[in-house]
Amino acid sequence: MAGAVLEGKFAAAVKPIADSTVIVTDSEGLEAGMISIAAGDGAALPAYRAVPRDGAWHATVLVIQEIFGLHEHIQDVVRRLAKRGYLAIAPELYFRQGDPSQIDGIDELRARIVSRVPDAQVLADLDATLQWADRHGGDAHRVGVTGFCWGGRATWLYVAHQPRVRAAVAWYGKLAGPTGPLTPRQPLDVAGELKAPVLGLYGGEDASIPLADVEAMRGKLKEAGGHSLIHVYPEAPHAFYADYRPSYRRAAALDGWERMLGWLQRHGV
Repeated sequence: MAGAVLEGKFAAAVKPIADSTVIVTDSEGLEAGMISIAAGDGAALPAYRAVPRDGAWHATVLVIQEIFGLHEHIQDVVRRLAKRGYLAIAPELYFRQGDPSQIDGIDELRARIVSRVPDAQVLADLDATLQWADRHGGDAHRVGVTGFCWGGRATWLYVAHQPRVRAAVAWYGKLAGPTGPLTPRQPLDVAGELKAPVLGLYGGEDASIPLADVEAMRGKLKEAGGHSLIHVYPEAPHAFYADYRPSYRRAAALDGWERMLGWLQRHGV
């Protein structure tokens, strides 16, 4: 069982924390920490940003949080990307609806916060984050996106929304589901509208994303005629990259990370 210090870095709904596998990336050589972004509605959007401390302009990678919000794992992913030469930045996309770090239980988290977050708000906040990066060391011509779980779904939607994205990687994001006023479309609905190639990374043992949905998305991407593709790790469950959870699968996680970096570089990010 993880100690109190380790637990305090993650959302309260995360149980158990597999502290034996938690990867910790330091900030040596980086500018890293929380910042505030002026959102389109005038709100102060919190975000975590890391960038090499060399004074140069770097390709930007937007990191879209998983369902638990902007907790330690996502912040560490931001630092990992910065260590590879990117300006990486992850906005806190639930901040208007509440603080996910204090909610003890994933069902309560979904009910009290996640179900109240409009897709339009998410897309607008990502646009504001990108605009901030443009003014603070990000190369406006080299923009990538990656997201995990809840953020994997948002990654597909954002690439259909924002023409400045050059490449994206969606980790085990839902592809289908109910629609409504706050979530009018799902990734399957926008497969023909993607403005950049997306690499989808999925687990064959993911109980929350049926392989039928993955195959349907593959079919939609093929019909669209673009360069997006999906890779499935047959024995991996949902959240196989989340090194702080029992779902972590080291081989798939490492392979996915290298595929992501190669994908971004191949497409000019």
